[in-house]
Amino acid sequence: MTAQTPNRTDDLRLDDEEAGLRVGRPADHAAGLTAVKVSMTRALRQMGPVKTARNLLTLNQVDGFDCMSCAWPDPQDHRHTAEFCENGAKAVAWEGQRDTVGPEFFAAHPISELEQRTEYWLESHGRLTHPMVRRDGADHYEPISWDDAFALVAEHLRALPTPDAAAFYTSGRASNEAAFVYQLFARAYGTNNLPDCSNMCHESTSVGLERTIGVGKGTVSLQDLHEADLIVISGQNPGTNHPRMLSALEIAKQNGARIMAINPLREAGLLRFDNPQRPTGLAGRGTALADTYLQIRSGGDLAFWQAMGNLLLAADAQDPGSVVDHEFVAGHTVGFDAWAEHVRALDWDRVLAATGLTRSEIEDAARLLASSKRIVNCWAMGITQHRHGVATVAEIVNVALLQGMIGKPGAGLCPVRGHSNVQGDRTMGIWEKAPDAFLDALGAEFGFDPPRAHGHDAADTVRALRDGRVRVFVGLGGNFASAMSDTGVTEAALRSADLTVQISTKLNRSHLAAGRDALILPTLGRTEKDMTGGLLQRVTVEDSMSAVHASRGRATPAGPLLRSEVDILCGIADATLGDRYGIPWREFAGDYSRIRTRIGRVVPGCAGYEEKISRRGGFTMPHGPRDSRTFPTPQGRAVFTVSPLEVLTVPEGRLVLQTIRSHDQFNTTVYGLDDRYRGVYSGRRVLFISPEDLAELGRSDGDHVDVVSEWDDGIERRARRFRLVAYDTPKGCVAGYYPETNPLIPLDSQALESGTPTSKWAVVRLEPAT
Repeated sequence: MTAQTPNRTDDLRLDDEEAGLRVGRPADHAAGLTAVKVSMTRALRQMGPVKTARNLLTLNQVDGFDCMSCAWPDPQDHRHTAEFCENGAKAVAWEGQRDTVGPEFFAAHPISELEQRTEYWLESHGRLTHPMVRRDGADHYEPISWDDAFALVAEHLRALPTPDAAAFYTSGRASNEAAFVYQLFARAYGTNNLPDCSNMCHESTSVGLERTIGVGKGTVSLQDLHEADLIVISGQNPGTNHPRMLSALEIAKQNGARIMAINPLREAGLLRFDNPQRPTGLAGRGTALADTYLQIRSGGDLAFWQAMGNLLLAADAQDPGSVVDHEFVAGHTVGFDAWAEHVRALDWDRVLAATGLTRSEIEDAARLLASSKRIVNCWAMGITQHRHGVATVAEIVNVALLQGMIGKPGAGLCPVRGHSNVQGDRTMGIWEKAPDAFLDALGAEFGFDPPRAHGHDAADTVRALRDGRVRVFVGLGGNFASAMSDTGVTEAALRSADLTVQISTKLNRSHLAAGRDALILPTLGRTEKDMTGGLLQRVTVEDSMSAVHASRGRATPAGPLLRSEVDILCGIADATLGDRYGIPWREFAGDYSRIRTRIGRVVPGCAGYEEKISRRGGFTMPHGPRDSRTFPTPQGRAVFTVSPLEVLTVPEGRLVLQTIRSHDQFNTTVYGLDDRYRGVYSGRRVLFISPEDLAELGRSDGDHVDVVSEWDDGIERRARRFRLVAYDTPKGCVAGYYPETNPLIPLDSQALESGTPTSKWAVVRLEPAT
């Protein structure tokens, strides 16, 4: 089936898509019977009954394929027959869609027309099936053979004046095998320009944890969440972004845990979970989640966690040893005295201004921490996408160190990653700043000296494209143009390239922000059977808790010309480098176990990789802080960090914008136009705002406004025609869906040290809609 016959979305442009927008009451719970109905309706409509059964029954199973959505871990013991959530089912249906986008579609739709379409319209037309090329000056993509496509990439790469004039971007859906050969190719070519989606989301976590505990990953297992007596969830909305986490929270609650949620918006997925695997959940009598819900102002978390340190130290001074784990602090940490002196001198007026909370609310939260013996701290983008994101992560670590909550059962640090293999890609070397030890091992294994100069992260890649220093951009999955901040600047930068290459499953905005020459290379999806080299191949992924396991699709590919990511990357590498360094690209493509053998010899913690991933459920990567309370920092101990308390202010009449997902999307992929958890239907251009701000600004629920961000660079960033929605959010804080709001985040507005875009802090004003 093709998408050439007009359907109900064919004529949708922005105004049409939003014409039916309506707003109702937000939900007070997540999942339930409605989630089952939505999951099955979407799956059956897009895949049909046979493919729906085959795909959903093997999703997240030991002998099946790993969900291409979030990175929440799979249970190691019992797995349900339906081991997936609503958004996982949507992701599988979206990838398994029977409609296809081939040469006829591109012949009928010039790029200049497609540029006017929405992200939802573009992706809803189906799976890409043919390699396509846009030649310099043309307005249409046209078919190209695989060999000619590889030759075109090689021609451009070999013509560059320096390897650093190319950038190789990675999305978090790429497998470990694809990531390993991709970084190997880039470094054998001669550059460390390996930006990835971590740069946009959890880079602040990676920097903060690396500095404080020596490992840029979380320290917990699923069992730790089940055994915790307090779970703190900061800047995270699990009901939409990591729905399977709700099952772990339910088990913890049944075991007696308390949950403290710290988040600006009141979210259904933090209030109650109606587990559709249980009769009570289907009947609407689910598990209450947050015992304490602190609606903190966006950006107030650094002040909050410093206040926690201040109050816990004071409580321990009243009853020595009751709160602080003095033995752990003395035996496993450095820097305690300087940190303690810093937080004891805390300015409470600044804390209250930054958080928007009362002193009583903060003190109650501290008492909850002080009375708990096993604490798991979870966080996501609401912590990391701020100017002080790294400092906030470090402050969360400080409090965990104070109480000895690392390396003990039922306790630890739990950064919840957003994309299915984003952590695995970093483990495999997708990093513009890979450590020398990794590069030494890579060079020794393959007989060359990898480049040592640090490469470009995502934001620096945009700057380098804009300034003409990067001329070729290769994207392994994802939708860089829409995922990155400052959409107008990012799209213009991509269009200035000599060549853009997008390895994709579906049409998206990045194919339209095309270089002078541009390639779309269609790839197999996670659900599909990979018979590259005549073998039934499998790949591997690593989840948020460092568990590595195999994934093998079963579905028939969407088209006969599709190739796997590994096959495409090895084809490009072979065409570009030939037999340079004797790297056996064709052997790697023909048998992925040969890649895994090399992974085992290069990547720390992966010795015996092929054998380990053949075990039921795979294996867990070694982790010193978690496993033995050993901390591979330069000091050989965990590090207390002193961070100045930065309280950002906004001018009168201005607001702070945070970008968020709807319940009908995953990252930049928009599955539909409803967000029933927040009461929004048939539209996305909404701005959630407090009733107090509406009154103060002289506006009303239902008004339409333009949102204009303010940044001192002379560029006007305007997102047009958003409907105001009165919502339970702190005064001064507004929220809107991305990617529609990404144009408002300035490229140069980044977290200190990590470079993460400040997508949870943009100063905006509202103007009448144009």
